[in-house]
Amino acid sequence: MRLPIDLRIASGDGARPTSVGLAMCLSVCLLGLAAGCGKEIGDSCVLSTDCDPNGARVCDLSATDGYCTIMGCDYDTCPSEAECVAFFMGEFDNETCNAATEDQPGGTNDCNPDEACTLDGHCAPIASEVRYCMRTCTSGGDCRDGYECRDLNLMKEHGGQPILAPGDTVDDSTPKFCGAAPGS
Repeated sequence: MRLPIDLRIASGDGARPTSVGLAMCLSVCLLGLAAGCGKEIGDSCVLSTDCDPNGARVCDLSATDGYCTIMGCDYDTCPSEAECVAFFMGEFDNETCNAATEDQPGGTNDCNPDEACTLDGHCAPIASEVRYCMRTCTSGGDCRDGYECRDLNLMKEHGGQPILAPGDTVDDSTPKFCGAAPGS
């Protein structure tokens, strides 16, 4: 096999390959392969290895065309292109609450201690919460086909609420994220 780079040095008895030259070539080749392996949060996928060959990111196949994500995140653990978002699995039409005032100093406490107040104003069991790193956006053009840029109103309609630092509240300045558009 002939390499495109001459890895030989001259010596008294002719040219021979150098271990330093081989190591440099191998390093450059591996660096090039590694750069093309991982995908960003929100990219499409078929297998979790499409997202990260090391297993830190997974492919959520319940999302349209798959969604590269990290599960079990917190407010400060997602990569720079993403935000940690909580979803509550199931339908909860039980006790109503006000997400802006629930569990805030001087606010309301409509939900039980084992429940959280969702943005759509219902108490949901904390055990039903699942967290994902979701791609952030500023407009629908930032999301791939079949996804919408969820602002506060779309979060209330279609689900998902960012996990913010303690003491911060979800409002119109809360980061938006790319979520599957209904009907996609």
